[in-house]
Amino acid sequence: MPVSDNAHNKVLPMDSDANSRILAAFLDYLRVEKGLAKLSIAAYTTDISQFAEFLKRRKRGLGTARREDVREFLQQLFSNRVDGRSVGRKLSALRHLYRYLLLDKRIDHDPTLNIESPRQWKVLPKSLARDEVEMTLRPPDYAGTKSDPKIAAALGLRDRAMLELLYAGALRVSELVSAALEDLKLESGYMLVRGKGDKERIVPLGKPAQDALRDYLTEGRPVLISVRNSQVSQRKRDLGHPIFERSPFLFIARGGRKLTRQRVWQMVGRASAASGRHASPHMLRHSCATHMVENGADLRTVQTILGHADISTTQVYTHLALDRLRSVYQKHHPRARKGK
Repeated sequence: MPVSDNAHNKVLPMDSDANSRILAAFLDYLRVEKGLAKLSIAAYTTDISQFAEFLKRRKRGLGTARREDVREFLQQLFSNRVDGRSVGRKLSALRHLYRYLLLDKRIDHDPTLNIESPRQWKVLPKSLARDEVEMTLRPPDYAGTKSDPKIAAALGLRDRAMLELLYAGALRVSELVSAALEDLKLESGYMLVRGKGDKERIVPLGKPAQDALRDYLTEGRPVLISVRNSQVSQRKRDLGHPIFERSPFLFIARGGRKLTRQRVWQMVGRASAASGRHASPHMLRHSCATHMVENGADLRTVQTILGHADISTTQVYTHLALDRLRSVYQKHHPRARKGK
């Protein structure tokens, strides 16, 4: 028997404490059983808390939400000019929440069931054209800055290596800043990347990325580590001051400190200025995938490199490479062209 659109779940308390308990139990499930990373859990927290606030104004709680509540919440997001990709992410978070509550027998009906994704949600990821990528990947110029020339050169080598790696391996920003030195297998031409949910994948590296990384490791990274080391007294050196401990991270700030995500975003934005477009690290990731598909790469390979759990996520790049697919079809399909 079909469930009506106004079907109620089990009567649960609608106070904020009830919402807090539901959210806490769900986040524990994501953390312990699903093994999601902190950033992913933070995104779930934000999205579900926003829905809980929406329900509160309607005198409802997470455990008593109806399908029409979900629909009107999503419609409100669109009315507030929230972009389609963000709306889709929030719907995905709610679907995961209510699937968990249903399996845990806390509710008897999933309010996200049969809610279709409107066409405008399917927003294609933005990518750079190949000439724009080439201009963005040019060695950064730190000449004329207030930095010491030696430090400026080291920063330039580091940033060039990061840019090449973001495009070559389609890395996320979080994967880049947390990459360990031991994960790089430079002579073998690949890198071990720890992605969402601490899942590992192997990413091959092309020669430009290998060369940039080699220059950074031999000429840039030692300079950045030694910046603060030179300011420490000999007595502290003898006592094993923590500054002298080797940083485990592949990419570091001055003095061996860990790079921040914000710093990488700023660096990519500045590097892309020459192309005439303001790019983000994620645009380099999307550009890598798009250009591979355009050149004939199969989706399974692209999926592996990107670290997507589901190939349906990777399939969006076939839309970006539609012109390439059409030309290949026209060339190779026996019925694509009229007979002579």
